[in-house]
Amino acid sequence: MDSEIRVNKDMGKAVMLQWVIGVLALLGVSQVDAEDPYFYYTWAVTYGTRSILGVPQQVILINDQFPGPKLEVVTNNNIVLNLINKLDQPFLLTWNGIKQRKNSWQDGVLGTNCPIPPNSNYTYKFQAKDQIGSYTYFPSTLLHKAAGGFGALNIYHRSVIPIPYGYPDGDFTLLIGDWYKTSHKTLQQSLDSGKPLPFPDGVLINGQTQSTFSGEQGKTYMFRISNVGLSTSFNFRIQGHTMKLVEVEGSHVVQNLYDSLDVHVGQSLAVLVTLNQPPKDYYIAASTRFSRTVLTATAMLHYANSQTPVSGPLPAAPAFQFHWSMQQARTYRWNLTSNAARPNPQGSFHYGKITTTKTIVLANSASFINGKLRYTVNGVSYVNSDTPPKLADYFNIPGVFTMDSIQGLPSGGAATVATSVMPASLHDFLEVVFQDNENTLQSWHLDGYDFWVVGFGSGRWNPHKRKTYNLVDALTRHTTQVYPNSWTAVLISMDNQGMWNLRSAAWGRQYLGQQFYLRVFDPVRSLTNEYGIPSNVLLCGKAVGFHP
Repeated sequence: MDSEIRVNKDMGKAVMLQWVIGVLALLGVSQVDAEDPYFYYTWAVTYGTRSILGVPQQVILINDQFPGPKLEVVTNNNIVLNLINKLDQPFLLTWNGIKQRKNSWQDGVLGTNCPIPPNSNYTYKFQAKDQIGSYTYFPSTLLHKAAGGFGALNIYHRSVIPIPYGYPDGDFTLLIGDWYKTSHKTLQQSLDSGKPLPFPDGVLINGQTQSTFSGEQGKTYMFRISNVGLSTSFNFRIQGHTMKLVEVEGSHVVQNLYDSLDVHVGQSLAVLVTLNQPPKDYYIAASTRFSRTVLTATAMLHYANSQTPVSGPLPAAPAFQFHWSMQQARTYRWNLTSNAARPNPQGSFHYGKITTTKTIVLANSASFINGKLRYTVNGVSYVNSDTPPKLADYFNIPGVFTMDSIQGLPSGGAATVATSVMPASLHDFLEVVFQDNENTLQSWHLDGYDFWVVGFGSGRWNPHKRKTYNLVDALTRHTTQVYPNSWTAVLISMDNQGMWNLRSAAWGRQYLGQQFYLRVFDPVRSLTNEYGIPSNVLLCGKAVGFHP
């Protein structure tokens, strides 16, 4: 374990000043409030043609960029983003890991928002409230994510809030994910016909098969690593260099050193890498995990003024599979003495001493319904309604969803389809167990929240497994893996009212039903608990004709 990093305060101030100036200049945004400033963006979503894996194919661009623009903000900044849909299909972006405090209206998923029709627009208005860290955004509609439209969303700390490491000399974002040569519409048609997603054709780093990241010998750089793929975990490593893990989805963690890191679909983390080797070029590698065929994306770490090209074999991936990965996951621990976005230490919230109000066990499965493959949660496969449940709830529109459509324990009955919504009370403290009885790794994400990942284990969960929970320094994150024929347990403080999507981050499974919504509710309607419906809300389905 190594928790010491050299601090160069003058350099840190310069880096921060350069960053702020760069964001203002490059993004052309304006600041209107000195305390919690507002930043304005206009993004146009279009199709374009790019040669990704040596074959020209249609991709989704944002402002003609693939991946989309990097969104860089500071804690508590307000984002006002006008999204113009120039595609031939309805479209939404969701902000992966942004909690949208009291504001599920802006979550950008089909349970809360009507999709933006072609040749139309919608303006998102949300705040990066009390968050820092490395996040992403991506399309939540259909299989658009398979064509692009994703990007980085990095939240930097306020100048008055310290961070538990010295300012890095540079900051690199790596969006890594599997990629298909097949178009998103063809992939969607394949899923609709009852087939699972095929194995991908390649892995990309920042939308490319070749990238270079340059730095100076002796200096330390942050690498923000996100898995933006559809279905595949990857292992990340840098030839000849160790990585110091410092942040996982907004949690500052105990700063252990790693030779390689597993990153599952939908997850993000940040590491510090010191360029302490002889000046030359070194391989960066990201290769698929837990697959018979291993696909690898490579990039270069280039030492400034080096004339020596990369040499030797690629850094080796771990020889071991699921058990090794689970053991690594258990080493991720909350840094109890460090603050996050707020000044109080993370460890000041003693989550392990809070009595849970309810236990929910969620079992995923692959089922055939009406002769076609569907994925279920507790025997229920989610189907989107023409009317988002959030709007139906707000306007008291009957016939869209019912509160008993999905149970909090596996049923064992025949699989069914429903627009499934599970109730939860505001200020509940939930124990949620993800039970994976399949032979494939799962990745689960909850919008609007992060949760404490308190336990991993093999086999079937039972109450005696609570003895193995980490109730002291488990980290919080928004997406957790569940290993095959295993379980993962999380604790959630239900402090954010709204309609929140709990889904598989593996997009083919999400599309075919492995998701539902948590309705976190208080019977007293109050702006203290939840913001009012936006004046520019899009209405669709049975909500057409209602007035905000």
